[in-house]
Amino acid sequence: MDDKNRCGWGSIDADPVMRAYHDHEWGVPVHDDQKHFEFLLLEGAQAGLSWSTILHRRAGYAKAFRRFDPKKVARFDTKHITRLTQDHGIVRNRLKIESAVRNARPFSRSRTNSTASIPMPGGSSGENPARIVGRPSGTFPPPPRSPMRSART
Repeated sequence: MDDKNRCGWGSIDADPVMRAYHDHEWGVPVHDDQKHFEFLLLEGAQAGLSWSTILHRRAGYAKAFRRFDPKKVARFDTKHITRLTQDHGIVRNRLKIESAVRNARPFSRSRTNSTASIPMPGGSSGENPARIVGRPSGTFPPPPRSPMRSART
């Protein structure tokens, strides 16, 4: 029996991909620029969809977006973007694909602001990272309406 303390979405009964993400990535600070770009790209693809949907396509995204190399993705042209709209390994929304390419351009130029040099809890990326542990107070996920918001609308 697995005795890890997990959130409901990462529980033992949950999807193994979500469980692995919960246990090994969620809440762990990232010190690598390429990993930051990966999450930027995946978060953009996730808009309006579930995180599970995107995690199940992560390998497809890695292949389609050159292992999340922002310098390579920044060079994608219209022809390449059009090819990606036919790639069944990713969400084939043209606007999301174009957004990933547009985001890669300034990201690949901003090496002077490298996230790898930002001090984070847990020290350098070679050390055991500090994991953010805890749960927000109140209902999770938060309800779409609250008494305060209802009073303002």
